[in-house]
Amino acid sequence: MSDTLSGPIVVTGANGFVDARVCQALAERGVPVRAVVRRAGAAPVLPGVEEHVGDFGDADFAASVLAGASAAVTTVHPMASDAATQRQVGVEATSTFAREAVRAGVDRLVHVSTAAVYDRSPGVGDVDESSDLVGDDANAYSVTKRDTDAALAAVDGLTRVLVRPPAILGAGETSVWNTLRPAEVRDDASERRTTPDATFSWVHVDDLAAFLADVATGGIGTADDPAAGPVAGGCTAVNLAAPPATQRDYLGTVTAALGVEPEWQDGPAWTGRIVADRARAWGWAPGVGLDQALAEITAGLR
Repeated sequence: MSDTLSGPIVVTGANGFVDARVCQALAERGVPVRAVVRRAGAAPVLPGVEEHVGDFGDADFAASVLAGASAAVTTVHPMASDAATQRQVGVEATSTFAREAVRAGVDRLVHVSTAAVYDRSPGVGDVDESSDLVGDDANAYSVTKRDTDAALAAVDGLTRVLVRPPAILGAGETSVWNTLRPAEVRDDASERRTTPDATFSWVHVDDLAAFLADVATGGIGTADDPAAGPVAGGCTAVNLAAPPATQRDYLGTVTAALGVEPEWQDGPAWTGRIVADRARAWGWAPGVGLDQALAEITAGLR
């Protein structure tokens, strides 16, 4: 356990694909965790992990679970829901939780955003933390995640870190890219069409969880310059991505495992990369390579 911690770390949505791994990463570090879930018995059963059942966006519940905590990690966002629900949960509930964290004296809030907040239109080059964000005409997920980031930036009183991963690979029943997206490819021929050389930006869930745990515990210390670490008392965005692949890599792996044929198309596509130099300067490096990540997809589908 880091000697910078004064209390446990709160993890919302602790039964989810990413946050369950975060709970595991924190438990491996010997850090006590308050795991927030909506259904009793859903939290990971791990040493030092204590289940708390409730709605993280309810101010009274948030105040109780955050009392005495040193940090919090949030990922909750109903990405498959309608725009109004995404806004209510993503923007409003997360903001409420952040404000209660300030009142509770929590030192650090680590929020899992997404690289989907960036404009990655065809012709746009590499994307770093200073790049243009999507406009209001983008899909509901990108817009509400963008707006959640903006809302957290406006909540002063604690150090906020907005972690922006692209596609998150890794085995799991609720994994979008290992399970849910392949099911769409299997069931709908139109989902097998893409531009083969289009960029497929990704990071493995275990590398993401390790980074989130390191930031939340203070293993990655604050700094005056975002190039060196999260700005103390500020709101710092940081991209987290492995070396880029292409749609030929990803969709080719999925279709081969499913025994169906991809439909490669010509046309404009984004071919840049998500620049993760800031995260690397903070000491992060991906541990899972593309071959291993794709092999996990194949194994899961076969």
